[in-house]
Formats: sequence, structure tokens, C-alpha cells
Amino acid sequence: MIVDCAIYRDGRRTKGPDDLSDALAQCRAESEAFVWIGLYEPTEQEFDLVTEEFGLHPLAVEDALNAHQRPKLEVYDDSLFVVLKPVGYEPDNDIVSAGEVMVFIGDSFVVTVRHGEESPLAAVRHRLEAEPEMLRHGPTAVLYSIADAVVDHYVEVAGELGTDLEELETAVFSPTGGGSRDTASRIYNFKRQILEFRRATGPLAHPLNRLAGGGFFSTGVPFVHDKAQPFFRDVNDHLMRVNESVEGLDRLVSDILSAHLAQMSVRQNDDMRKISAWAAMAAVPTMIAGIYGMNFDHMPELHWVWAYPALIALMAALEVFLYRLFKRRGWL
Repeated sequence: MIVDCAIYRDGRRTKGPDDLSDALAQCRAESEAFVWIGLYEPTEQEFDLVTEEFGLHPLAVEDALNAHQRPKLEVYDDSLFVVLKPVGYEPDNDIVSAGEVMVFIGDSFVVTVRHGEESPLAAVRHRLEAEPEMLRHGPTAVLYSIADAVVDHYVEVAGELGTDLEELETAVFSPTGGGSRDTASRIYNFKRQILEFRRATGPLAHPLNRLAGGGFFSTGVPFVHDKAQPFFRDVNDHLMRVNESVEGLDRLVSDILSAHLAQMSVRQNDDMRKISAWAAMAAVPTMIAGIYGMNFDHMPELHWVWAYPALIALMAALEVFLYRLFKRRGWL
């Protein structure tokens, strides 16, 4: 479905087009005009008209309809296709959710396709409409603003993940929290959320580096002004910081999980030592009682009057000796 459709002339929004082909022709005839169409989870039939009028490549159209794409940048003859994955984070449930935004950039047109609930498109459009100077730069400004909004939100999500990870680390190494049964599952679930976040941020580095003119891409990208490269470099710099932060979070979660497992192993060893100590203390009187429980006539002190109290006293003395020995060694 078409969420929004408008023609922008000289940085100002004008009435949406009645006919896409006529509107596109008018925009191409003017130097500072372009069409911006926003769609939300369109069906194939709904997208056919846009595909036909704007000459979008069938492979890019297939990706835009099916979603579940990695962040990427594809250059075709008549358009530029960019995939971004905005993310959201629910701190209460430690859940990272990702949406998808596909952006088609061409000669005097922008087509954005949104999948999922996580999307900055509405805020980006409103912000750009309030900044005509930025919007005068046409489709390049739209692509930059969308990428900038997505990456800026990555920074916020990375900060929230870092805060929650510190709380999880404190809980794991607390005297009571580290031994709970669900601690390992909480750590593993947190690692899964970081992996989901990493799937959105990691692959985006190559497309942004290309838009920024880095490495072998100094010649620029079609349909994107070369003068926009410094702005994309700024976005790319933010993304690099996010990826470094995500890598640090991932390593820290792995270290916390390893430390937790080691902590549980140490506690199990302590428990086994305590069980062994108590078993040794129980074995002494059991052994003595077992010997004197045998029905033989010729046994030492069998008919002695003080034999029973003496054996009880011996058992008690041995128990006290073993208890103090194990206590001193830290087994009890």
C-alpha cells in the first residue's frame, strides 16, 4: 500500500501526482524536483505500477517484495537500490527487533519500501520537509537522511544494550544471582539479541563505505552527488563505532558466559567436597557399628560393662576430629 506520495520542488512539498508517469516527466523537466513514494509491505500487484513507471530492475523488485535481505547496495542501469535494517530494542524483555527499509534512487525519483514496524521513514520525511535547504539536494538528501537516522538509532540501541549488559554482569557475579537456574539462559538469550543486532549493522559497512567514496570507490555511486560523500563518511564513521561497540559487547557476553560456567563448576566442586566430607563423617560410626554388629562370641570388649559407652565416646571423638579437620581445610 502507498503510505505517502508527493512531489518536491525546490525543497518544498507540493501536491501528490495524479499520474506517476506524468509526474516523473515533469520532475525530470525541472532541475530541482523529484517524486518520493513511500510504500508499506506492498503486494506484487500493488508494486507493478511503480515498477513499470519508474523502470525498476526486476531483481531489486523481487528483493523489495520478499524482504529478509541483508543490508546492501546494488547499482542498476536506471536506479540505485539500497537495503537498510532499522532496529528496535525492548529493554524490559531484552529483545532486539529488526525491520527493513528498501530505497530506490533514480533520476528525479525516490521509492521507499518498508517492512516491519521498525522504521524511521515518517520522522525522516517530516524532518526533511522542515529543512528545505537539505531537501533541495533531491534523492541524495533522502538517502543520506534515511541512512543517518538508521545509524543514529543503532548508536542508541548499542548504548541501551551496554547498560543492560552491565546489569546482567552485576547480577551474574552477585552472591545470589549467579547461581540461579535461568542465568545461563539469560546470558545466551542476550547473546542472541546481540547477534540479531550485528546482522543489521555489520553488512551495512560495505554499502556506506561505497557511498562515502572510501577504498576503491572514490569515483562515487550513480544517482548520488559526489559532494554528498563527506556526509556519508560521517554516517560511516558512526557505523564503525557501533560495530566496534557490538564486537565488544559480543566478546563481553562470551566472557560472562564462560565466567558463569566456571563459577558454577567451582560451586559444584564445593558441593561435592561438602558431600564427601559429610559422607566420610558418616562412614566412621557406620564402620564401627558394622563391626560390632557381627554376631561372634570372641570379640574384644564384647562382654565389658563399659564397652558400649566407650564406643559411643570413640565415635563422637572421631566425628569431632573429622569435622574440625574438614572445616580447617574449607570443605565444610
